[in-house]
Amino acid sequence: MEVTQLEAGLWVWSAYHVEWRENVNAVYCETEDGVVLVDPIVPADEAEAFWTALDRDVERVGGDVHVLVTVFWHTRSAKDVVERYGARVWAPTRGKGAIERRAGTVTDAYRAGDRLPGGIEARPTARAAEVVFWVPQHRALVPGDVLLGDGNGGLRLCPPTWLPESSSVEKVAESLRPLLELAVERVLVSHGEPVLTEGGAALTRVLRSP
Repeated sequence: MEVTQLEAGLWVWSAYHVEWRENVNAVYCETEDGVVLVDPIVPADEAEAFWTALDRDVERVGGDVHVLVTVFWHTRSAKDVVERYGARVWAPTRGKGAIERRAGTVTDAYRAGDRLPGGIEARPTARAAEVVFWVPQHRALVPGDVLLGDGNGGLRLCPPTWLPESSSVEKVAESLRPLLELAVERVLVSHGEPVLTEGGAALTRVLRSP
């Protein structure tokens, strides 16, 4: 497990995903509504240390524990978080059923534009069951699968093989272009290295390229 504090109340951690067979990233954020975990994954080889640290932070922050899921594939360890803290699980309406089966519950189904914990916003994508989260207090975007780290400090769009026949990479890019209006500093991708500075410029390059 690798853990990186980006600023007070905002952390990114990575852990090995058995089904994906490589490390994936998740986000921890402290808000006025309690602790928010985006696409959480518990590291199997360091579970005790993970829970000890999270227990401490949950007690310190107070309020509810919230699990936000970008896309149903990323439900990951949500069920474990629910069992430990009675967490609220937030899911986009189009992916609610699949997330509920994996997490054991969905307490809050939402649509793009609904208020989420801590003022976090869900932005729509061309993948109907997937959203990108905007965390305004940290100027951070948190995508699921539509945006990936490119291995060179930037971003790339998901490969066409990840999309249904009804969609395309061009449609994904078009659906994400409204994000260029945001003052993005960080793009905390789930797959690959997150972009920690000048996230808006990285987003512009990938969304405006031919």
